Amino acid sequence: MFVCFECGQNSRKWLGRCTSCGNFNTFIEEDEKPKKAKKPKAFNISSISDIEETRKYETNIKELDRVLDGGLTEGSLTLLGGEPGVGKSTLLLQICDFINEKVLYISGEESLGQIMARANRIDITNENILFLAETDIDTIEAAILEIKPFIVIIDSIQTISGANYTPGSVSTIKEVASKFLNIAKDKNIATILVGHITKDGNLAGPKMLEHMVDTVLYFEGDKNLSYRIIRATKNRFGNTNEIGIFKMEKEGLIEIENPSEYMLFGRPKNVAGSVITCSIEGSRPILTECQALVSQTAFGIPRRTATGCDLNRINMLLAVLEKKLGFKLSTYDAYINIVGGMKISEPSLDAAIIAAVASSYSDVVISDSTVVFGEIGLSGELRAVTHLDKRITEAQKLGFTRCIAPEQAKVKGIKIVKASNISELLIQLGM
Repeated sequence: MFVCFECGQNSRKWLGRCTSCGNFNTFIEEDEKPKKAKKPKAFNISSISDIEETRKYETNIKELDRVLDGGLTEGSLTLLGGEPGVGKSTLLLQICDFINEKVLYISGEESLGQIMARANRIDITNENILFLAETDIDTIEAAILEIKPFIVIIDSIQTISGANYTPGSVSTIKEVASKFLNIAKDKNIATILVGHITKDGNLAGPKMLEHMVDTVLYFEGDKNLSYRIIRATKNRFGNTNEIGIFKMEKEGLIEIENPSEYMLFGRPKNVAGSVITCSIEGSRPILTECQALVSQTAFGIPRRTATGCDLNRINMLLAVLEKKLGFKLSTYDAYINIVGGMKISEPSLDAAIIAAVASSYSDVVISDSTVVFGEIGLSGELRAVTHLDKRITEAQKLGFTRCIAPEQAKVKGIKIVKASNISELLIQLGM
């Protein structure tokens, strides 16, 4: 059997290009192992209702419990991915420290000495944590069945192999993940698998791995910045709309309970090209600063650069400004930055980008007490956004006195100005 190591597609013959993911030279030959059939056990609907519901256990890390919709689920299999050095192992050790149950931490990448050095640095003192440096799946399975822990942590899934398996291959990852899945379900053990990230930001290994697990978490953050974000892209036991925000310190990861205040700390005053906007991450409103720098280009083709937002969206908004309001941006370079390393994908950022670009182009300062958000259409209209009241209330809590939005709302303590298009938006901003 030939298997694509990018997506897990099977083929009876070698293919130069995978018919599933389209990548070239990704098929490797692997032995196909026959599987033994198990005796099925089916239940009718009345007997299923009598079965005890799965329980959730809080990790006592509020930001993580928010993402997991209440905590780790008994018998669940969770996949945690993130770039090297982002803090995955630190987070897992802190989870172990906060849970007063027996935890088995299995490391295939680090020695016990390296693990203990990190544990001492972040002051891990829980005596219920058991460490095992092992990569053989059969030895790990025997240890789990003997110790019977409450939580099992595998760091990482790509390092686990066996006598008949090649470490990191598609078939090995599938077989190993399948074993951990069976153990988690049969013994009701919450299991966390750590996964490597490829250059394009996706979890390494077959896509089937993400389908097999119950929850997929991504731990994101720039190593040059102190904050980290954990978000769920799949969760069978809750929603996938929440994010958790942490700050990396010497003593470990610290929860950020007020991310808006943290993101706005140190922002400049009375500077053109800067505006505050409010995005919704999950169910949480977060205020961020959008900056723009527009300068005359020295080349024939203007340069466009975006950090924290979609470059294609930027090009569209600049075209709307040029077409509808006559801004001669075709001879100007434009640099857009979402301060703090946040990545915002929702369209409510459009109005802030338009305002910041126009502010920098006209060299007009936008008031520090004003918040701007709204989606922009191709005809220049401002369209409604979701969770309007949440956004405005968050701005009011942090002392902002004026909000320019695509629709009217009633929130005490803040003046709300409605703008129906980009022309009205810029007029309200004094441009």
